[in-house]
Amino acid sequence: RIVGNDGRSKGYINGYPAPMQLLRELGEQLIDIHGQHEHQSLLRRDMQRRLLDDYAGHGDLCSKVRDSFSRWKQLEAELATLRQAAGNREARLDLLRFQAQELDALAMTLDEWRTLEEEQRRLANAARLRDTCELAVARLYDDEPSVSGIVAETGREIQQLLAVDPALNSAAELVENAAIQIDEAVSELRHYLDRLDLDPQRLADIDQRIATIHDVARKHRTEPEELPALSTRLSAELAELENADYRLGQLEAEVKSAQQAYVSRATALSASRKKAANKLGKLVTGDMRKLGMPGGIFAVMLEPVDPERASAHGLEQIEFQVSANPGQPVMPLTKVASGGELSRISLAIQVITVQQDGIPTLIFDEVDVGIGGGVAEMVGEQLRALGKTRQVLCVTHQPQVAALGHNQLLVSKQTGADITHTHIQALNDNERCNELARMLGGLKITNRTRAHAREMMERAQRS
Repeated sequence: RIVGNDGRSKGYINGYPAPMQLLRELGEQLIDIHGQHEHQSLLRRDMQRRLLDDYAGHGDLCSKVRDSFSRWKQLEAELATLRQAAGNREARLDLLRFQAQELDALAMTLDEWRTLEEEQRRLANAARLRDTCELAVARLYDDEPSVSGIVAETGREIQQLLAVDPALNSAAELVENAAIQIDEAVSELRHYLDRLDLDPQRLADIDQRIATIHDVARKHRTEPEELPALSTRLSAELAELENADYRLGQLEAEVKSAQQAYVSRATALSASRKKAANKLGKLVTGDMRKLGMPGGIFAVMLEPVDPERASAHGLEQIEFQVSANPGQPVMPLTKVASGGELSRISLAIQVITVQQDGIPTLIFDEVDVGIGGGVAEMVGEQLRALGKTRQVLCVTHQPQVAALGHNQLLVSKQTGADITHTHIQALNDNERCNELARMLGGLKITNRTRAHAREMMERAQRS
């Protein structure tokens, strides 16, 4: 990703332009970042539940539980709405029956309105249609001279000239075609006149039908052509209300079935969570004792909830509990862990849970804050162990942690007159020894701190 001085950015994947969303989705599959403040989110129960489910690989099962819960609640809401509407059902049924009967009596078909309008226009203008068509037949054929006769005579005269100049052949053909077209037009007009119906009673019947349809449409506040569709909708609603008792019973059965499906999946999730909680508790307890809490105990508690408090997350609440000292009972993490203890517990959980996913690059940003001495060395050893199976980058100020890295990079700032650069330098053995000595003893590097740094590096190579 390239970010310009103007704030605009461009993203590329393998050299090809890509949108930021695609970079984000790909990045989530390639890199996982664990920050120094993650122990704060560890105090939230939703984060504790998410960590347990991530550790146990419950992604698909959790999704099914959420879907089942959503379906169950959706059907419950529909059932409540249907029950609430039951009180107004009789009044609505009476209205629908009256309206449906009225529309059934009208018996209007889908294309009837368009057909009626066309026939009304034709019958209302029948006299005009007849007079105009008869006049056209007379002009084209019956009168003397007629258009047909004039065109035919003109065609014969041009045909006689073809012997003089063949160039008139095209014009002769056009005139001949015109004569044929006129004869066909006259034939069509005569057929039309034979079919033309001058029926005043039929016109009156159509006018009455149109007026009736208009009256019904006004009552229903719709357009005349929409009446057939309205009749279909009202009939469907009437049938649904008349079968409401059946639908009510059907919906009650669906709600019960959906609830059973949710409980079945949530119970399976609970059983799997219980196994994962026991396993995670033992693993984190072991790492806590390595990280300077020798009598520490970590437990993942599953507290069942009442059925009415069931949620999309399952049938229990998840709570991390800890005992930091021997002889003390486990209590909620929020009540007994100090800042330093919480950092170590958080680190232990992170190190254990990241081993369950396949993300190839892990970044730990100062997760060892508040840890020092031998405990810091334990942290470094755990991070080094992770580095055997994936790429691990750790930002740290602890020499005990830095010494255990397979490689060490020095990050520094270089400030000029107008701009500041961040410089990253890969250290060789001698440079690394000097930097570890500086981290151990401050700005002044002595032979003793350098010897200590060399010893730490050699010990790390043997681990």
